[in-house]
Formats: sequence, structure tokens, C-alpha cells
Amino acid sequence: MGSYLLAALLCCAPARAAWGEELGSSPATASDPYFEAEFESAWELNPTFDVAYNLGNTKYQLKKHKEAAQYLSFALRNWPLMKAAAKLKTTAEQRYSESRAQVGALVVTAGVPGAEVLVDGHVVGKAPLEGEVFVDPGEHRVEARHLDYEQASQTVSVAKGGTAEVKLAMALVNAAPQASAGATPYGGAGAAGAGVVGPVAGSPAMPAESQPLPEKKNWVPVIALGAASAVGLGVGIGMTVASNNANSEARAQKDQIFAAGGGCLESPSFAERCTELQRSGERAGLLGDVAVGGYIASGVLAAAAVTYALWPVTSGEKSRALLVLPEPRVDGLGVVMVSTW
Repeated sequence: MGSYLLAALLCCAPARAAWGEELGSSPATASDPYFEAEFESAWELNPTFDVAYNLGNTKYQLKKHKEAAQYLSFALRNWPLMKAAAKLKTTAEQRYSESRAQVGALVVTAGVPGAEVLVDGHVVGKAPLEGEVFVDPGEHRVEARHLDYEQASQTVSVAKGGTAEVKLAMALVNAAPQASAGATPYGGAGAAGAGVVGPVAGSPAMPAESQPLPEKKNWVPVIALGAASAVGLGVGIGMTVASNNANSEARAQKDQIFAAGGGCLESPSFAERCTELQRSGERAGLLGDVAVGGYIASGVLAAAAVTYALWPVTSGEKSRALLVLPEPRVDGLGVVMVSTW
């Protein structure tokens, strides 16, 4: 409710993580290889912090510390600013620390943005890499490849819990001999003396795709939420005043009945006054409830406006309205759902 909604943890539920598939009568555990496969598939489709958190926890339970450190470090770098996920972040930090102590780390710097980075022949991303690359302790070969540059490589050794820095300098490919041998220029004229000089061999056929610019924040929701919050506050204050007046009226009616020597339990002659007293009390209670509702609505709307105003603007390519965060445990599975405005 408001800027986020935290559902209660569903401990030991016999369900398949975020997929809703039943496991029958056996309780689900994070060490089940099914979870590993499902989370890896989810990661391929949508590499977000919540998937990385669950996948890292599963790898941790399976004692795969290198992969656990990689996914948990990604989750921690991209953790959202939500109180609802604070407890989960503590767990992620603890398990990342334990996994990190069992493996080594490489800080790789390649001189050409977009260069493909490989460790022991396996692609780990493109330069510049985000964060460290975690490896088993020992010797490793790190390479960087790019169509327009010479391949660069370096062999390093890293100890358990240690870090090795790798800097790969890449030289531009010398394509002059290839161009003189008859490389076709962009203009389409390949004959000698055409007067058009083509690009060096290996140049990309299309211009590099530009990165999406961050969207400009829309302040209309902030204004609308703020106005609605003010209305809710006004309703709460107005209903509070009305409730207090109704209470005062009820007390005055009760005092008049007592002053006349009557009562509402054993004095039939005061039945009409007692009925009116009861109505005044009920009206005061109803107005009080409406006032509380107004205050709650005002606070929720104000929190939503502040959260929206302070929330960082992203490209919006992978924005999500609902994050489902299963929390793997040794004895079962909990689920946390976080909704954002």
C-alpha cells in the first residue's frame, strides 16, 4: 500500500518459486535443482535484481560459491530503495560475503568499449564490465576481442578471497594492405581511381547503436498525489471536528438524563432520550472512523508522491509493476511481493 506493498512471508509453502507450480506433498527447498534451472531460465529472459537474488541464493545453497557471488553481487549493485526489501538485502550481503571468501575475483579493464571479454574461453560480458568477475582460485587466462582491434590477452593467478587486476590494451587493426588489394568502399565504386576512399577493413557496416537516453521525470503524478493527499488530510480534520462535536452532544444528553434522575437501563420513561443518545454515540463513532480513513489515505498518498519524486529515472526498458521475491530457505520457501508506484 502506498509506495510499496509487502505481502506476508508464506513460509514452507509447497510451491515452485515465482512460477506457481505445485510440488505435491513434498516441501520445496532452495537446493532442489529445479529451482536452479527455473531461475537460470528467468535470468536469460529478464536479468533483474530479484531474479539475481533468488538465483544467487539457490547457488549458495548448492555450494556453488563462484556463481553465487556473481549473481548476489549483481543483485546488491542494483538493489532498489525499498524498506520492504531491507531484510532480504541483509541476507544477500551475508551470503555474498561467505561465497566471496571462497573464490577469487578479477577486475578486468579492456581499452575498447564494446570489446568481448572472455575468461578461460568463456564470454563474461562486454567492456566496460560491471563489477568483478568471480573465478575459482588459481591461474586464469583473460582475453578481449573486437572486430576493429587486435586481440589482447593476459594470464593471471588469484588466491581464495583475493583480487587480481587485469588491464588489456588493444591496438587498432592495420587494414591498409587489405584496402589496396581491392576492398570495396562504402560508395559502391570498387574500380581504381574512382575517387572514393572506402573504410578500413573490419569497420562495422552500420553505425553503432546509441544508448537510450533516460526518460524525463513526469511531475504530473506528484502533483496529483499531493493534491489527493491534501484532500484526504482535509477530510480527516473535518471528520475529527464533527466526531468531537457529536461526542460532546452525546455527553450533554447523558448528563441531562442523569440530572433528571433517570437512566437508560431501568427508566422506560427516558426511552426516547436514550434512543437519541445512542444515535449520537453511533454518529460520533462513524465520523471518527471516517477521520482515521482520511488520515491514512493522506499519509499513503503523500508517501507515494515523495517516493515517485525521489525515485531515479531509468530508460524504462525493463520497468516492472510487481516484483515477486521468493526467499529460498533450507527448510522451505518464503515469498515476498513488492509493488511500486
